Amino acid sequence: MTWARELPARMLGATLDLRPLVEADREPLFQAASDPGIWAGHPTSNRHERAAFTTYFDHLLTSGGSVTVRRRDGGQVIGCSRFYEPPETPGGIAIGSTFLVREAWGGAVNRELKALMLGWAFERHDHVWLHIDPENLRSQRATAKLGARLVTTAELVMAGRRGHRQCWRLDRDDFVG
Repeated sequence: MTWARELPARMLGATLDLRPLVEADREPLFQAASDPGIWAGHPTSNRHERAAFTTYFDHLLTSGGSVTVRRRDGGQVIGCSRFYEPPETPGGIAIGSTFLVREAWGGAVNRELKALMLGWAFERHDHVWLHIDPENLRSQRATAKLGARLVTTAELVMAGRRGHRQCWRLDRDDFVG
């Protein structure tokens, strides 16, 4: 996972500024995550509550590869995401643990976020993995729009928890950015 040490200090898009996650992001990110509607349909539907969010944030901070998503105009924290090594493909790269405030759903913000992250990942790898809970239909639809394809469903240990995950693969040539 040498690529984790190579994360840039910033990834700048037209409207987004991605920076490595730091402790000072805890409270602004909690404020962004505090809407229960963000987590409806997610396997951890109580992540808007302080205790569940704290576990999530601590994992993101200690595992490395996490980025805070901010609007360039004003610097408002609107979510986060993470690069990680896929459990079924050692040495590879995956993107996940993503959430955005609801007003950023379904359009340009998610596309810009993924374009920034995938652009960086595709400089290092030919394909990127995305792991999605089988119940998370919203994430499945968003991932398919990127050009990814469902390869398999497997029981994986992720973030210290065993569970079934859909394993989606996006090849550089298939990315719809």
